[in-house]
Amino acid sequence: MASPGIEVELLVKGHSDLGDVAPEIKTSERRTAVAIADLEWREMEGDDCELHYGDGTNEAQDSDFPTVERSRLQEMLSLLGLETYQVQKLSLQDCLQINSDSMRNWAPQVPKDLPWSFLRKLQALNTDARNTTMVLDVPLDIRPIEKESQMEEEIIYWDPAEDLAADIYSFSELPTPDTPVNPLDLLCALLLSSDSFLQQEIVSKMSLCQFALPLVLPDSENHYHTFLLWALRGLMRTWWSQAPRGVGGFREDSVVLSRTPAFAFVRMDVSSNSKSQLLNAVLSPGHRHWDCFWHRDLNLGANPREIADGLVEISWFFPSGSEDVDLFPEPVAFLNLRGDVGSHWLQFQLLTEICAAVFILTDNISRKEYELLASVREPSTRYYFILSPYRGKRNANLRFLNRLIPVLRIDHSHVLVKVSSTDNEGFVRRVRAIVGNVARSPCRRVSVEDMALVARRLGLRVDEDREECQRAKERMERITRRIQDADAYRRDELGLQGEPWRRASQVEKEAGQLQWAPEPEKLRADLRRHLLELRMQQHGQELAWGLQEFIGGISSSCPAERQYFVRWMEWGLARVTPPHPRPTFDTLLPLRQKPSGAMDSGDPPWPERLGVEHFLREMGQFYEAESCLLEAGRLPAGQRRFAHFPGLALELLLTGLPLELVDGSTLSIPVRWVTGLLKELHARLERRSRLVVLSALGVPGTGKSTLLNTMFGLRFATGKGWGPRGAFMQLVTVAEGFSQDLGCDHILVIDSGGLIGGTMSTAGDRFELEASLATLLMGLSSVAVVSLTGTRDIPPAILHAFLRLEKTGHMPNYQFVYQNLHDVSTASTKPRDRRQLLDLPGDRSRASAQMQRQEDGLRTLAGLAFYDLEKQHVWHIPGLWHGAPPMAAVSLGYSEAIFELKRCLLENVRNGLCNQNKNIQQLIELVSRL
Repeated sequence: MASPGIEVELLVKGHSDLGDVAPEIKTSERRTAVAIADLEWREMEGDDCELHYGDGTNEAQDSDFPTVERSRLQEMLSLLGLETYQVQKLSLQDCLQINSDSMRNWAPQVPKDLPWSFLRKLQALNTDARNTTMVLDVPLDIRPIEKESQMEEEIIYWDPAEDLAADIYSFSELPTPDTPVNPLDLLCALLLSSDSFLQQEIVSKMSLCQFALPLVLPDSENHYHTFLLWALRGLMRTWWSQAPRGVGGFREDSVVLSRTPAFAFVRMDVSSNSKSQLLNAVLSPGHRHWDCFWHRDLNLGANPREIADGLVEISWFFPSGSEDVDLFPEPVAFLNLRGDVGSHWLQFQLLTEICAAVFILTDNISRKEYELLASVREPSTRYYFILSPYRGKRNANLRFLNRLIPVLRIDHSHVLVKVSSTDNEGFVRRVRAIVGNVARSPCRRVSVEDMALVARRLGLRVDEDREECQRAKERMERITRRIQDADAYRRDELGLQGEPWRRASQVEKEAGQLQWAPEPEKLRADLRRHLLELRMQQHGQELAWGLQEFIGGISSSCPAERQYFVRWMEWGLARVTPPHPRPTFDTLLPLRQKPSGAMDSGDPPWPERLGVEHFLREMGQFYEAESCLLEAGRLPAGQRRFAHFPGLALELLLTGLPLELVDGSTLSIPVRWVTGLLKELHARLERRSRLVVLSALGVPGTGKSTLLNTMFGLRFATGKGWGPRGAFMQLVTVAEGFSQDLGCDHILVIDSGGLIGGTMSTAGDRFELEASLATLLMGLSSVAVVSLTGTRDIPPAILHAFLRLEKTGHMPNYQFVYQNLHDVSTASTKPRDRRQLLDLPGDRSRASAQMQRQEDGLRTLAGLAFYDLEKQHVWHIPGLWHGAPPMAAVSLGYSEAIFELKRCLLENVRNGLCNQNKNIQQLIELVSRL
């Protein structure tokens, strides 16, 4: 049997006639066996090199960076127009404002346009967001048409002998492309200019687009690199988990907490093979290629990187349970180091300590590369070489490979040769086989949190280690540590929103229906007395310890700490809530019948996880009880304790947290609480209080929340069927320079959540409540978006609301969005399809019309007021995913169709085609009246 050295020699010798001899790189006179950080520039300068590492002091990132490196970042930031965001970071709210660019599909023309183009496309989940190509757009009046041909002739045939005084610099007057920007440089510059919450949003949207995500962000200007733990913290993924014995199932978990085998791909010195292209091929099934990692064959991918060298990217493969597309049976992480190992030794050392295996791509192994690798001290990591050797380097390669065999514990199977004649598909299959074999064997499995521990020990900065972030995390842990059973905690510690609120809301509903009673005054007095008794009971309760801690967290004087706390609470509460199976549409909406035959509107239609909204709902009930007693004269104004609660909730709304408008448990609106919020909003916004109210209605699972999030960059829950049941609202700001043109200062967006059902119960109690709430939401709205399922039926409660509102003459501008189409390539529908959808009623539409007792018989949407087929009232939106989740990216057709819908809605608002806009004071009066 041949020795490992002979086997390696045979592999390399077979391809020794390829390429030219690589130029030798000058080495330092004094060299140690230890690797050298920033080796390339040190060697060019001829400095003596020495590296100290592993003691946590981050000495590899000390202050002796060359001046040219220190200026590159500033030059890039200045080029992109981001230098002003180095002290006051760019925030998420800055990026979500509606302006004139929100209504046009514009292309960047200068480098300063690139960050905003990237953010706009990323918000819309446009998979073309990474393209940094700039398009020149010169106004015609700058270059008169009649002079263009003459100018061209003068340029082509210009003769300096004819006119020595000619302006030879007139070439600069012609439009020329600006400095091209590598997409990875743009990403790094933008992340360095963003605050923690915008970074988190960027990473979240990149994940939905199936882009590789930044894990280590380089910043040589300020002498540290940042491990992006916080930016990745919110990512949740669902994948097929096969049990060792028995039937598998889908599992949803945080990518930060899930332990998987990790594989790194790095370049050492020069490599003819592209790491990123190889990674994309490994991650892509045969029938569908996806460029997860940006590479040199894509637009501007070959442009030199100015600041992105040292960036470490990460991506995961997640199985779907389908043998046809699953490349690996379990989740696997892939990491990619941009730049040369020798120049970024700290990042390489991190990869060797967290990965199960490291693939090293290089064309040659010389003494320099040998000494770098010989200093690696991580015995449990496996190393594989992918070589494309130069001609004439065979002996040197062979000599140093043989010396590395005992050091790295490798053999001939760890050396792969890939040259131009190598079969690419076969080579990719071989790499996949290696990854699969390592993953199946006993190997290191790490989570992103585990990676962060190693990063801290090596001296990298971890973004989650900020003091305000850690204080918020500690407060969250104090609260969640006491939650053993989420349902019991909600019942015992957050008791006001349970049975007391259910009884109080029922009394208020009965009081509102007394206009048809024979003796309304007597009944009204009895109900009012009963309501005050219930409110007195609520007011007599003390704030639970957990609620006090929560109020302390959102009352922090540090705005960033408040935001950190709310995010930590969202994740912490999700971890303590046990998973429930996803309900089907057949079991989701009807309520169970009591023995008496009446429907119990208090029984939850599906399990609800404990969330931040429950703590805010409890605060709202304390405020409701106190306000009710104050109105009745039972409580002196000087004894109020909770008057500041709406102001605390408003701060969360202004930072992007959805607030509950309709309580999904009782199908009721806490009117005093909502009114208090709107009054606080009116006081805060002062003169900029003109509102457009946009609501999205539809049954759960029809994609309305994802639609709103994609359209406006919002954060409505999009859980797997067990998200919040109530209706929630968020505020979108219109830029001051555009508000006069649009006719409003803010857009209040309302998501109906799980309020609206797709069926009618036999007794009709819940349906009547749903129809009333749909009428309320549409009555508040200037624009209503109705999300439809795979049938042509309009949800009965929504159709019922339309028929009611038609009588009053209050009809919002409505857009019907037909989603979940199987054909992802169809972005629109034919006119006859629209007519069929609107003209042909189904069984549920007939039942709704009968319940409304229309004298003229069955009504269809085509007969409603304001209906105009030519004004695009019906939209067919392509399917959300391009491919099969969880490895599918958002389809480009979906993103483009949502942008067109957004543009249409804003055009309708600007042109006055929607219902009259309101100010906040008018909205307060409308809420109370409805």
